[in-house]
Amino acid sequence: MPNAYIMSFIHLNVHSDYSRGWGLATIEELCGAAQGLGIKRLALTDTNGIYGMVFFVRMAKAAGIAPIVGSELLHDGRRAVAIVKDREGYANLCHLLSALHCHDDFDLVRSLRERRRGLIVFSDDFSLLKALKRDGLRDLFVEMSPGWQMARCHAFSRQTGIPPLATNRVYMLRKDQFRLHRILRSVFLNTKLSRLSTEDTCREHSFLNAPQDMIDQYPHAPAAIANTVKAAESALVDWDMDRIIFPSFDSLDPDEAYHRLYGAAMDGCRRRYGSMTPEVTARLAHEMRIIREKEFASYFLVVENITKMAGRSCGRGSAAASIVSYALGITHVDPIQHHLFFERFLNPGRMDPPDIDVDVPWDERDQVFDTVFARYGNRCTAMVANHNTLGPRSAIREVAKVFGLTDTEIGQVTDRIGFGWHLSGAWEELARHPKMRGVAFGKPWDEIMTVAFQLQGHFNHLATHCGGVVIVPDEIRRY
Repeated sequence: MPNAYIMSFIHLNVHSDYSRGWGLATIEELCGAAQGLGIKRLALTDTNGIYGMVFFVRMAKAAGIAPIVGSELLHDGRRAVAIVKDREGYANLCHLLSALHCHDDFDLVRSLRERRRGLIVFSDDFSLLKALKRDGLRDLFVEMSPGWQMARCHAFSRQTGIPPLATNRVYMLRKDQFRLHRILRSVFLNTKLSRLSTEDTCREHSFLNAPQDMIDQYPHAPAAIANTVKAAESALVDWDMDRIIFPSFDSLDPDEAYHRLYGAAMDGCRRRYGSMTPEVTARLAHEMRIIREKEFASYFLVVENITKMAGRSCGRGSAAASIVSYALGITHVDPIQHHLFFERFLNPGRMDPPDIDVDVPWDERDQVFDTVFARYGNRCTAMVANHNTLGPRSAIREVAKVFGLTDTEIGQVTDRIGFGWHLSGAWEELARHPKMRGVAFGKPWDEIMTVAFQLQGHFNHLATHCGGVVIVPDEIRRY
């Protein structure tokens, strides 16, 4: 076995605050701590979701860290961690996560056997590992973690021939955050700190340990350390966040979509201007040339189709500088009359896609969504999610409940906190605020406010965006 494998360790089971109720660190804090430890490769494996993936990939790259993406899959007492090895593996992981959340009859073992291609899987669930072993040992590992029956896992690995892989099941950045983790778990479980069991929390050493410290914990299992590097080197780290995926309008290829759009724009210009003057013809040809080069024709056709569903819709923003948008009825401002430059909206040097903001009356929104889903199908369409975070009031309220305060006692503080407030590190500043006059900040308010300050801004839950919808050309669950 190469010495490079023996003397290296890579964290492959790491959780951010997107592991709701478990992870403490934000993506930014996680990447910063990893950079400080000299870590060059790092995985993010939040529980039952990849909600922080885009932020992680971008921040990790900015910190000089190769980002590895995966997820810890937990369902009905079964558990496995899946790491993305290639594009097919990413699509399979997305399918697995969607099915886990959407299908009542989801079975983790069966689903992993069906969609294991392109994934590196490790677990300490012995029955799950035995079932997956029937399909081969490739990219399959027994997870060995301090505090989680590590000796039994090592013995199982030797008995079955499934290679071991070392992890630390990272939920914290530092060891001194364990009490904060316990409070977070109490908040999530809606219980008191005194009622937490050992199984309700991570272990005291489940933090982002230095690679050498991890190596020192496995003198009896060097292969488990070596396999972290082996798995990491085969994982996908070249993530292209700039790749644009547009829906295909009526299954048209780019050339067909271009000609369909050009014809619709010509018809629209005749309606708008009465005739195709040289100025209108030249402006339309100029815009269509750029749209063709960028292969954005289907995008305009889809937006036109959606705006027609709402008779009182109105496109706004830089899209008003486009004669194509004007001709299609997406916008209602004549860019020629008002001397608007198309390049402000779209130009050959722009890498990001065109951005057309469309306002739809609130009482017509649901009807438009119903029509979009009927037109493009549930298979290709989904609503956008909001990532809601803990604000000052919610952080104080949830933490205070853990400490046993009554709703009346909590309300004396939270009812006086205004919109847009932000807790500072020194909680005494809040206690001295004029709005808090008359409130007695005795114990345990000092610890409540300190913890609330640390938790504010952390991921709390998902919600559905009121107006965002995503349409893809093939299947939404691939992404």
